[in-house]
Amino acid sequence: MSEPTDIQNDDEQFAEDTLIQAIENQIESDNPPAAKATFNKLTLVGYERDDILEMMAHVLAVEIDKILEEDRAFDTDWYEAALRALPELPPEAKAEQA
Repeated sequence: MSEPTDIQNDDEQFAEDTLIQAIENQIESDNPPAAKATFNKLTLVGYERDDILEMMAHVLAVEIDKILEEDRAFDTDWYEAALRALPELPPEAKAEQA
């Protein structure tokens, strides 16, 4: 029988995979345009694909957390600005990593 931590790790992996898939879809569809632009910029300065997708997924996760906490709509302006600021993570993300 699996330990509860195994279930939690599976849930976290599923969430991460889902966020990365969402980012890949944004890049492929060029919607929002900041997704593809950010991916290209970070690629040009030498970041690895997996690292870029992880950073971008983290920004998306921060926005989703805000949506849930504040019961509001997706803030496209903030999201695009946060993507364009990468590799600098948004302040909320820095606090979570500490």
